[in-house]
Amino acid sequence: MGRRRKKIIRIPKKRLPKFFSCPKCGKETVRVEIFREQERAVAGCSSCGFQEEFQVKPAQGEVDVYCMLTDRVYSSSKSSSVKTGQAA
Repeated sequence: MGRRRKKIIRIPKKRLPKFFSCPKCGKETVRVEIFREQERAVAGCSSCGFQEEFQVKPAQGEVDVYCMLTDRVYSSSKSSSVKTGQAA
């Protein structure tokens, strides 16, 4: 007689998110569309209407475009607070 066979536990693979949090309004409504033929991407928030366009390289994905969006938003807000003399 043999031993009872163990149940195989399958670990689900983690997937990249489809929606990201908006740096302006804070809701999880930013969606990134990449147009590979035109080498551009559009990231837009469906809640507050915020939208930016970026030039992308063939190896970049949605997460990379979202990181560029947050960098652009936070660097512009940081530079505007420096111009007015406020602390960041």
